[in-house]
Amino acid sequence: MAKAKPKRRVGPRASRSVQSARPVESPEPPPSRLEDLLEEQARLDRQLVEMLNARAKTMVQIVQARRQAGQAAFVFAEEEEQIGRAVAANPGPLPSEAIRAALREAVGGCRALVRELRVAFLGPLYTYSHLAAIAHFGQSVELAPVGSIAAVFEEVNRGQSDFGLVPIENSTDGRIADTLDMFTRLPLKICGEVELEIQHFLLGKCARDEVHEVYSKQQPLSQCRNWLARHLPAARPIEVTSTSTAAQLALEKPGAAAIASLQAGMHYGLDVIAERIEDHPNNTTRFAVIGDHVSGPTGSDRTAILFQTEHRFGALADVLGIFKRNELNLTWIESFPVPDCARTYLFFVEVEGHQSERPMQRCFQSLRSRTLRLEILGSFPVAARRG
Repeated sequence: MAKAKPKRRVGPRASRSVQSARPVESPEPPPSRLEDLLEEQARLDRQLVEMLNARAKTMVQIVQARRQAGQAAFVFAEEEEQIGRAVAANPGPLPSEAIRAALREAVGGCRALVRELRVAFLGPLYTYSHLAAIAHFGQSVELAPVGSIAAVFEEVNRGQSDFGLVPIENSTDGRIADTLDMFTRLPLKICGEVELEIQHFLLGKCARDEVHEVYSKQQPLSQCRNWLARHLPAARPIEVTSTSTAAQLALEKPGAAAIASLQAGMHYGLDVIAERIEDHPNNTTRFAVIGDHVSGPTGSDRTAILFQTEHRFGALADVLGIFKRNELNLTWIESFPVPDCARTYLFFVEVEGHQSERPMQRCFQSLRSRTLRLEILGSFPVAARRG
């Protein structure tokens, strides 16, 4: 009879064979190969510089052609559309937001060759308004922080800034009353919008259990109130003028923390005590770009309108019926008290479509006969959300 084969022994030797089967990390390339890769990277950088300069020359020629034709030098909706098409064609590995940011800076730099733009925003630096201004205009414009929303409007109205950027609506807290109030006072238009995802961080120089005071603007404190009640019930929330001011106080005061952006924390050298503390994960703020620029139709636009109705039964319903008859979809409606007039209201609405389109023109004609006051605040492309 044939002898039975001995059973395979399972023990240290077998485990060593398993270990040896594990993938081994690739070694660093030899010096000669590394030098080749660095040279290739330098060559690609030189190509990028050549292409950016070629784009800048083309943009200057476009501006010259537009001026000769009596057109606006810059068409921001067209810029956004071009950037969007380029981002959509991104094969990776770079994430689309990195490509978008790089293109935004390139476009801003090209634009500055023709004329440097000045953009006023609610400061100081590293507030969410500052981040939204960078997301929309890039950093090649002159970004001018001012102390209030009213000051942003005044800067643009007096011609000291080409554009302003102001918050208009938050997904958690709703309308920004100071912005709506200024639209009733100054004849400025909305020519663009930015939708920014708001990520709140608890920042400071101490541990969480050592935090006794939490500083921030009113809106961030409101947007994080449930988190604060759950995790820092004994800490006193204190309202200040901006999230950047809060970050500075958190740096200077023992036992203080701030609710602000990560960029503000990096600027002031603060530690992240807790991240993403907003109560709602899809917390966004919409910012309006204000100025005298007229945006042409893009096929994905909204129009903002301000109107006042008679103070009588059914007056508002009559006005809203005009939008329905013209098959126009309202995406936002807010009432706002008329200054110095008790129980009298203005209404802000946003409508899908561009003001130059025929249904919108018919709607305006009907609104003029049914309202005491009617102002078209402008049409603008619908913004993509920015993180």
